[in-house]
Amino acid sequence: MERRHVDVLIIGAGLSGISAACHLTRANAGKTYAVLERRNRIGGTWDLFRYPGIRSDSDMYTFGFRFRAWHGTKILADGTDIRQYVQETADAYGVPEHIRFGRRVVRASWSSEDGRWTVEARDEDTGETEVHTCDFLVNATGYYDYDNGHRPHFPGEERFGGTVVHPQHWPDDLDHRGKRVVVIGSGATAVTLVPAMADDAAHVTMLQRSPSYVLSLPAHDPLAVLLRKAGVPAGLVHRLGRSRNIALQRAMYVLCRAAPGVMRRLLLAGVRAQVGKHVDMRHFTPAYRPWDQRLCAVPGGDLFKALKRGAASVVTDRIDTFTESGIALRSGGEIPADIVVTATGLRVQIAGGAELVVDGRPVTTRDRVIYKGVMLDGIPNFGVILGYTNASWTLKADMASEYISRLLTHMDERGFTHVTPIATDADRAAESAMGDSLTSGYIARADAVMPRQGTRAPWRIWNDYYRDRRALRRSPIDDPALRFGRTDPAARREERQDSAPAA
Repeated sequence: MERRHVDVLIIGAGLSGISAACHLTRANAGKTYAVLERRNRIGGTWDLFRYPGIRSDSDMYTFGFRFRAWHGTKILADGTDIRQYVQETADAYGVPEHIRFGRRVVRASWSSEDGRWTVEARDEDTGETEVHTCDFLVNATGYYDYDNGHRPHFPGEERFGGTVVHPQHWPDDLDHRGKRVVVIGSGATAVTLVPAMADDAAHVTMLQRSPSYVLSLPAHDPLAVLLRKAGVPAGLVHRLGRSRNIALQRAMYVLCRAAPGVMRRLLLAGVRAQVGKHVDMRHFTPAYRPWDQRLCAVPGGDLFKALKRGAASVVTDRIDTFTESGIALRSGGEIPADIVVTATGLRVQIAGGAELVVDGRPVTTRDRVIYKGVMLDGIPNFGVILGYTNASWTLKADMASEYISRLLTHMDERGFTHVTPIATDADRAAESAMGDSLTSGYIARADAVMPRQGTRAPWRIWNDYYRDRRALRRSPIDDPALRFGRTDPAARREERQDSAPAA
């Protein structure tokens, strides 16, 4: 069986994987790399999700890459525009020629004797298995299951005469025009779907067990529009907007944690001003504090506008059972429906579900402590790219990619071939790397597979851009928690005989 060897192998060609590849190209000239992507196009999440209205849930100045400006003025961009931005970024750095599409990684095994990873990937079209080897492995698959979303079973579903669909698997031929639609959920997906479907549906009902905090943002960044009209260079507009929005995101989170009562009143007052007197505020008044779960942002108040004009409504109740023609509620009412959308969240997994093995021993990711949010203790030459839960995903993902690039440069300059984070017993904590400050359902479900975080730096997850910027971008690579070493150079030269093109 043919083996393909590269210096760095990246799993995933979404935002995180393209970021990692671009940073390698920018800073690690001469390094060979390849990207294994299960789908047939670049984009990851933004290629998978096709439901109506799909958009970012963070502003694009911070959701975009630091090294390549986002030049649009929309604060929350459409999914197709984000995928195109990722594609164009990859094209600009020559990444597509390094990607092997339609490859699902099923197993990755590290050998300390050989000083390399052996990665088995299945060709999704032929079913054949390929073997790739690499010196350093980067997991850029995010943390959710692409095959299955979180989908609780509801009583009586089998007798429902309409269509039930999960947003993660939106049918291309689903026509909701003139139909009665019920969207089950109250998170970012639900508040996106409701106004997007309301224009054409007979009526859309958002059915939630409990409310979320919803924040209205302008559809377009007014300062960006003004500066661009004034002829300010697009790159400068991007840098100014990015710096401002990073500060605003952080300030919003800190204020919500420090003064939850004040921020609760401000957030609810903003909703009240948008929905008017005809919408019951209990549908937008959560029982939890602001930022115990992610805030839901709506551009231009589109959700509230749909409610005010009667094209949509919100029901806060529990499902008793599906009926032949809708959903019966615990309170005794019934919502008629032709289409039910189960916007019930994500199912969490690590490394795209691949098996990880170190020196013949399977790795249980939940038992590992995460180093600077980028590597796992006891696993050599393995990077994990995870974004923020309390800010834009890409802010952290980009810094993680840059850190891996810095780490590889450091190793090359000093002749090291492998590095392993080592945590002591005093470093270990029971808390998940996703933290315990957020109470969202997917955060709770993630606890079963997510690595742990530690009791102190560099094992502690701060979810603080400014603190992480110092730790990942500016602090020295040398660290007592990292163990560097060298593998027999003769064995490594033999592996490089069939190397891929350099970055």
